[in-house]
Amino acid sequence: MAVGWDEAAAVGAWVGLPPLDGDLAADACVVGLGGSGLAAIESLLDRGLSVVGVDAGRVAAGAAGRNGGFLLGGPDAYLHAAIDAWGEEPAVWLYRATLRELDHLAALVPEVVRRVGSIRLAGLPGDPESAEEAADHARELQDCHRHEAALVRNGIAVERYDGSLGRGLFLPDDAAMNPAHRAIALAGLLSHRASLHEGTRVLDVGHEQVSTERGTITARIVIVAVDGRLDVLLPQLSDRVRTARLQMIATAPVSPGRLHCPVYGRWGYDYAQQLADGRLFVGGGRDRFEADEWAIDSEPSEPVQQYVQHIATRFAGAPVSVTHRWAASVGFTHDGRALCTAVDDGVVAIGGYNGTGNLVGPVAARAAVALALDGTPPPSCFAS
Repeated sequence: MAVGWDEAAAVGAWVGLPPLDGDLAADACVVGLGGSGLAAIESLLDRGLSVVGVDAGRVAAGAAGRNGGFLLGGPDAYLHAAIDAWGEEPAVWLYRATLRELDHLAALVPEVVRRVGSIRLAGLPGDPESAEEAADHARELQDCHRHEAALVRNGIAVERYDGSLGRGLFLPDDAAMNPAHRAIALAGLLSHRASLHEGTRVLDVGHEQVSTERGTITARIVIVAVDGRLDVLLPQLSDRVRTARLQMIATAPVSPGRLHCPVYGRWGYDYAQQLADGRLFVGGGRDRFEADEWAIDSEPSEPVQQYVQHIATRFAGAPVSVTHRWAASVGFTHDGRALCTAVDDGVVAIGGYNGTGNLVGPVAARAAVALALDGTPPPSCFAS
């Protein structure tokens, strides 16, 4: 089935970008036209550079246009966990940087961003279906208290949630979007300033040269902004980032207003967003089938799809009818820090967002531009 986000009128009206037609030269080349690649292009243009950007498929045809559409502050790890792993300063810096990125995105494409907050739920909506689930729910509720304490200590807005879905935290600074619409809107703005090309698969990346099926791009600066399959495009990173498959469904409308904002539960593994017309966009279950989901195949699998459909009924509070099923490839790192690293002279790679790249990716992109142009080391919340 097609990706549910692509049903939006703004996405369906996208006329596309021409593929590369022969060799080109520019000051900079960006590989990947998802959220992070488009942010890198914007930053390079703002520095006065000429830019060529390429993508193997349509803008945001990968995970950038197939994710849950959550715009959440911070990295994949909850703030207290990130502080435990990386230290207070880098974890809080990244959290604040993602909120600044959200403000910037909302200013650029206000028609895309819905400033509705998000809910971190302990467990899933509805009564636990087993003693094991009930125990896990209790553990997560305690973890929510630690999460809340870290946010309060650092002056980040948070409220306790106790409502029809269950108990947890409400984070009012967060937002929601259609991720495909976000990328297409940004590409439309940037295409007047940069040479952007869809349908242009990259074969090789090296010093001052990007080889594609449709020609060679010569550029002194190259930013590889690919998350899923980054380890395939740049095998030298295969010991630092690993591709996984995330899966989602869209449903026919259920009771409008059931989910007033994006909701993620069960330690963030399961998540859902509801649109104004009542449709649900639901994903998750990767941890339940982890061995099979370390894969570069982006086709949905039956076991995960059955699980996601089941949890969709929990989020909906009623049976659901599935209208779309899809999957996407994303990158995971060993310690939860996204990559922002030089891989050759003048070549910087970013990726490995651990499933939460909608805001972390653009922050990494701006750090990559600073590294490539100024030699500025990336903040320590990134693996360099």
